[in-house]
Amino acid sequence: MIKKYFAYFTGIAYLLAGINHFWHPEFYTHIMPSYIPYALAMVYISGVAEILGGVGFFIPSTRKAAAWGIVALLIAISPVHINMALHTEQFPEISPLLIYLRIPLQLILIWLAYIYTKD
Repeated sequence: MIKKYFAYFTGIAYLLAGINHFWHPEFYTHIMPSYIPYALAMVYISGVAEILGGVGFFIPSTRKAAAWGIVALLIAISPVHINMALHTEQFPEISPLLIYLRIPLQLILIWLAYIYTKD
């Protein structure tokens, strides 16, 4: 029962995170490593992926696929967080502690999404 409610919470979280990519694209393009081309397009693509993943968590028949999609997305965006950790001086508006904590948080989020691939 709690797993079902957590799925809804997860869906809401990814839905809001995805929408935020469209509300504040400048934040996301700012943290994008320079070696990734088409930064704004990547921000929008990842935002759409988060929205679709979030919606997928609400529908039991699509939850497993949504979970795999979120796992793949979180792995795909890991270079952004690693780059930030390697170059904290480029992000003076963000506490280095928060930047460093984002990497283990990413692993936890991957694990939490992975739990739903087993249903």
